[in-house]
Amino acid sequence: MSLTPTGQDRPELQKAIEEMVEAGFTGVTMRVHDEQGEWAGAAGVAELGESAGPPVDGHVRIGSNTKTFTATVVLRLVEEGAIRLDDPVADHLPEFGLDPRITARMLLQHTSGVFNFTGEYYDDGTVVPGIPATTAGREWVDDRFKTYRPEELVRLALSKPARFEPGTDWSYSNTNYVLARLLIEKVTGRSLAEEMQRLVLGPLGLSGTVVPDTDVEIPEPHAHAYYRYEDAGRQEIVDVTRQNPSWISTGGDMISTTRDLHTFISALMGGRLLSAPLLAEMCTPHPKVGYGLGVFVQDLGENRGTVITHNGGAAGHGALMYSTPDGGKTLIAALNYVDDAAMSLAPAFQKVTQSLVDQVFGGGRPAPSEPAEQSDSSEPAAR
Repeated sequence: MSLTPTGQDRPELQKAIEEMVEAGFTGVTMRVHDEQGEWAGAAGVAELGESAGPPVDGHVRIGSNTKTFTATVVLRLVEEGAIRLDDPVADHLPEFGLDPRITARMLLQHTSGVFNFTGEYYDDGTVVPGIPATTAGREWVDDRFKTYRPEELVRLALSKPARFEPGTDWSYSNTNYVLARLLIEKVTGRSLAEEMQRLVLGPLGLSGTVVPDTDVEIPEPHAHAYYRYEDAGRQEIVDVTRQNPSWISTGGDMISTTRDLHTFISALMGGRLLSAPLLAEMCTPHPKVGYGLGVFVQDLGENRGTVITHNGGAAGHGALMYSTPDGGKTLIAALNYVDDAAMSLAPAFQKVTQSLVDQVFGGGRPAPSEPAEQSDSSEPAAR
């Protein structure tokens, strides 16, 4: 099912999200702000077996877009003098026995080398599993209301060998951002939710954005999220819209709306949250994969410019967030889908996402092929 879009008629955008539904997503809503104004539309359904489309301004679990919000809080605290980017994190969190070379900058840029508590995937095909929740299948479904404390996730990660020495390489690790959360809470004496409200959500009026911690609910309205697994040779599909997101914590637990995500990334890139020097540091990419401090910096090639982005998925919900470096043009999308252990939608996710970016930022021209590691490692599944 398709919904009537709001704003001006943009049939090419409506067609793009309908193609995402054809590729296997249950439902998609998208919001675009560009030189033609604002456009919002939806395609697909909000719930399997029903005919109603996903709500254009519905809530969605935004997965690893949480990292951009968290990095922004850390950088705001840097501006306040509570944190210094290149001081050892161990000075603030001595209880974990962290390598003293690890800095806040390394956490935000994924260069600490700390093991990823949701599992590590090595170039030779070796997989080292993380917490039981991320082994997927029926075990995750049965345990989806279990509470994990952030300290528990960090201690599990630190019980595994580091991937590399701090600052010598790049590897995406959710543990970095759980450590960032604990750092924020230690230096301020307040919860991440309180600091997020004080430094980001409150100033921007983001009333639809939530730091859920262990709350299993998602505010109405929202589309539904699903998970598929095999049990005794039979395929089961379970509604996992309600889940305790503490299993991913600050690696990807937040909830938002396409409207709030537009407001956030546009304000961030437009200089409303950070000083010019710190915003420049945030958007300075690591040479290996183009990751700055909580954002990917993606060169579209062929003189088409650069976009600042982060995408994320969390067990049947996902979100796309793209902006020009000045915040003047944005593309935001919310996804609902049937997730599974094999991440079977990942190839479709990559293909249709690039198609959307081409439509909005590249005038419909396809971008040159990117290396695989250029993309966010949290596409449909935060595992």
